[in-house]
Amino acid sequence: MVTLGTWNLENLFRPGSDGGPDSAQEYQAKLDSLAATITSIAPDVLAVQEVGDPEALADLIGKLEGRWHTELAEPDGRGIRVGFCSRHPLTDLAQVTDFPEQLQPVQTTDDGETVRQMSRPVLQAGVEIDGQHLTLLTCHLKSKLLTYPGGRFNPRDEDERARYAVYALDRRAAEAATVRVHATQLLEGRGQERAVVVLGDLNDTPDAATTTLLHGPPGSEIGTPGFDRPDQGDGARLWNLAGLIPADKRHSRTYNGRPELIDHILVSHRLVGRIAEATTIDTAATSVTDQPRQRRNEPASDHRPVITRF
Repeated sequence: MVTLGTWNLENLFRPGSDGGPDSAQEYQAKLDSLAATITSIAPDVLAVQEVGDPEALADLIGKLEGRWHTELAEPDGRGIRVGFCSRHPLTDLAQVTDFPEQLQPVQTTDDGETVRQMSRPVLQAGVEIDGQHLTLLTCHLKSKLLTYPGGRFNPRDEDERARYAVYALDRRAAEAATVRVHATQLLEGRGQERAVVVLGDLNDTPDAATTTLLHGPPGSEIGTPGFDRPDQGDGARLWNLAGLIPADKRHSRTYNGRPELIDHILVSHRLVGRIAEATTIDTAATSVTDQPRQRRNEPASDHRPVITRF
């Protein structure tokens, strides 16, 4: 049995940094909680998001038994990044940063500022487990949390809120398209033979346009009548395992009191028929709001891990 997972570790910084806890005691409590959850999952590979200091990830790995291999992408402007923690050597490392050249730059502010790159680079890695080669992508798409000029979290008026919501949505859609284009290149229409997995914090729910964009050719989604019938899209399609997660566990974050699944695992045809389990892992995560700094001294993470076994 192979276990893969994805988990947003929520601002894994050492104390003293802008995003880290105020004291060493609170930092150790966070590490202990994260390590206990990872130990209980016993993943072969865990995709992680919101890693701040690389040294903080090393501190976390130091609390786990056995030998681990870790890799991190470059950080974003806030200093957080995606990565992998693996019990197996990681190969074929690559970062995906730029939007497809056919996409026009995406507007991000009222002043007309634009971007042509991911908020945070995607990290690709290969891993060999029990004779099966897997190509993994970990990503953290643009947040639905809106920020305004000057670092404000609150808009001046409703019109500003609506405009910046469009900027954020457009950017997340461009990022989803970037991940999808790279996955298509990896699959080369041979998803029946190639085991490709996209994991990460997509910052939206399973039926959101940005999330479903990652599926590729429509049809045959889990839970549809065509799921068990081969079709010409199988070689390029990715299947979101959200539909296999039990309904009472189908959430990875609670936002303003509402449970939602924004962390996802998508797999190619090679793996979708071999899934034995897909679920989330219960943690002490509490409801979050649009004021993320309020949680800097909270233990653990505001996300639940999402895992699959096959």
